[in-house]
Amino acid sequence: MTPRVLSLIPPMTQLNTPYPSTAYLTGFLRSRGVTATQEDLALALVLRLFSPAGLPALRGVAEAIPKQQRTPRVAAFLKRFADYLATVAPAVAFLQGRDPSIAHRIVGRRFLPEGSRFAALDVYVDPHDDAGGDPLAWAFGALGVTDRARHFATLYLDDIADVVREAVDPRFEFVRYAESLAQSQASFEPLANALAAPENLIDATLRELTLAALARHDPNVVLLSAPFPGNVYAAFRIARAIKAHDRNIVTVLGGGYVNTELRELAEPRVFDFFDYVMLDDGERPLLALLEHLRGERPRERLVRTFLREDGPVRYVNAAEPDIPFAEAGTPTWDGLPLDRYLSLLDMLNPMHRLWSDARWNKLTVAHGCYWKKCSFCDVSLDYISRYEALAAATLVDRIEAIVAETGQTGFHFVDEAAPPKALKALAEELCKRKRSISWWGNIRFEKSFTPELCAELAASGCIAVSGGLEVASDRLLKLMQKGVSVAQVARVTHAFSEAGILVHAYLMYGFPTQTVQDTVDALEYVRQLFAAGCIQSGFFHRFACSVHAPVGLHPEQYGVTLKPLRPGRFAKNDVGFIDPAGVDHDALGQALNKALYNYMHGIGLDQDVRGWFAGRVPKTTVPRNVIARALRG
Repeated sequence: MTPRVLSLIPPMTQLNTPYPSTAYLTGFLRSRGVTATQEDLALALVLRLFSPAGLPALRGVAEAIPKQQRTPRVAAFLKRFADYLATVAPAVAFLQGRDPSIAHRIVGRRFLPEGSRFAALDVYVDPHDDAGGDPLAWAFGALGVTDRARHFATLYLDDIADVVREAVDPRFEFVRYAESLAQSQASFEPLANALAAPENLIDATLRELTLAALARHDPNVVLLSAPFPGNVYAAFRIARAIKAHDRNIVTVLGGGYVNTELRELAEPRVFDFFDYVMLDDGERPLLALLEHLRGERPRERLVRTFLREDGPVRYVNAAEPDIPFAEAGTPTWDGLPLDRYLSLLDMLNPMHRLWSDARWNKLTVAHGCYWKKCSFCDVSLDYISRYEALAAATLVDRIEAIVAETGQTGFHFVDEAAPPKALKALAEELCKRKRSISWWGNIRFEKSFTPELCAELAASGCIAVSGGLEVASDRLLKLMQKGVSVAQVARVTHAFSEAGILVHAYLMYGFPTQTVQDTVDALEYVRQLFAAGCIQSGFFHRFACSVHAPVGLHPEQYGVTLKPLRPGRFAKNDVGFIDPAGVDHDALGQALNKALYNYMHGIGLDQDVRGWFAGRVPKTTVPRNVIARALRG
């Protein structure tokens, strides 16, 4: 068998740029002489559903719902269907950058039909506008026609997505699909039941797109990358369509979800859909599998691979070194429709929009994490624990090759935490070659990022950074082994901001032993960081204990007791725990997210943080000038 490999991105990941896993694997396989192609079925699904051909099918499903059972959104969609049908193609083309002139009609608010998502516009108030004029003038200015139209067009697509959710499948979302079926599901039963259910409109569309991709490429090996729980269901749907079409096509599942949640896979039914399931970096396991398929390697010599053998699941892992990061090759986006991705603007915060707006070439500065100590992180897994740096010259060679292929100079470095030393070398190499790019990525807020280095990074094209502040508490940061303090984070983020680089802070609540007082104090620190211009964006997420992280491996060191894992043969990752602090973190989380949303829009920065909480909470113990004092010191 001479392998012909097709790599697929299942729905849903993101719509503004392709998820990079297939680009990495396709580039690597081609460098080894393998015939390899790729397609993004996540983008293809959305473009099919949200089109003049797809909306009539959606209407047909909606009309089949008895009138008394239709939600207000579905009823409104059917009432204005002619308007939606006439505008969906222009709206999508505009978001793809193919018809910019239609922006003037979109901002007029008489072109696109407006559903419930547009009600959000009423909450925006310009503090400098006493005449009650345009509520978004503060965000876009008098001439911000294109951005304003992009925001309206995004709300328009969200309105249609709400109809899909309420008429077709309540699990549908643009960035995740049926996530609950896979996330930390010890039992395969929920996913199996969903896959056995009759096809809905989304399932049928995905099956048609899968068969069309097979007809175009004629593969005999198909790789499905599942980086998140929110694209596992679709990956299984695609595999099912492939096996129904031709059982001889070899199907392989890998990706971040597999690496974190399926490390103890023992469910035989998975292999009704996939012939092989692979762990960690795919280069070495794939080479071993392709050699096996060519008859050059016995099955017993596969690498980090699950398979079903005479009924039970077996894990085969011949001890072989991984492909060095420097030899993994340059990613290629050949075959992906780069002009068809959608630049969405779902939030007005300038830093937050980078995740959904514009197409970024995703690249990695170094493999793994150079710190790998944080107690909440999966530091025991290969994608973090195995750190390998890359020479700056090699990295810039890859950058130049990608720019030549795509014609686009924007890069998102997707490292766990890009090393300061490597970023400095990258900046120097870019400036030496006079290569102009724009880039952003994830870092640790460590003291190596001096004002001088931040200025150097900005000169090389750095426009934004994101990093973990987590719980803004020196006690908890020490328990987390973050290796930073709140004062240090203030000085580092201020240095980036002063260099003209946007800063996003990852924030956390619910960490072991975190009290209500800790939470109130953390929010006060965050308020001051926003008020001082240190950070421009942030996101609060609830701490989840992973079996692969230090908290899950050594709970006694963090003062908690783990709850028993549910028995099962499928996913294993999140684990519940008992915290003696006994705090209702869910209730506090609502206040934290509300406060953060307002801070990102410049609202409430001079108010007492207690005002965001529904119930009584203690007064903060943090002095109101502690961040200002840290910046002076």
